[in-house]
Amino acid sequence: MSVASTSSPVAAGQSQRLSIQERLTIAALSICAITLLSVAAWLQPSSEGMGTHTQLGISACSWPATIGLPCPSCGMTTAFALAADGRFFDSFLAQPLGFLLAVGTAGFAVVSVYVALTGSRMLGAITDKIGGKFWWVLGAVVLLSWGYKMLTFRGLLL
Repeated sequence: MSVASTSSPVAAGQSQRLSIQERLTIAALSICAITLLSVAAWLQPSSEGMGTHTQLGISACSWPATIGLPCPSCGMTTAFALAADGRFFDSFLAQPLGFLLAVGTAGFAVVSVYVALTGSRMLGAITDKIGGKFWWVLGAVVLLSWGYKMLTFRGLLL
């Protein structure tokens, strides 16, 4: 009779929980995510759908004035601020990728706090599933979101 091998962390020679150093690293990352969302909640979203970042002392984007088009990240801060205020639909309309990143940041904050407190390997199990297809999809979402922003900037949508 043969003993079936398992693929559990213990069988692979790994501990069942993250080390203290790994947990502290995850805790630091969760603090970064929470800080980002807190700053976004503090900001007043721009009614134009972009330009909210100027409240942080960052200069206005030069793309619209220089080439007459928004840059790929135009509207991201506004989308984060709107999402942090719970205005999800408005956040999506301001910058679809910004909305997705804000929701992803919030999800990461929740999961990373849990992982830091418990030592769970859940975060690794999630990130291990990210493959080459993910990066292609992300690239397509970036381009589609930028295209959408260009159309709204020109007044062709909404």
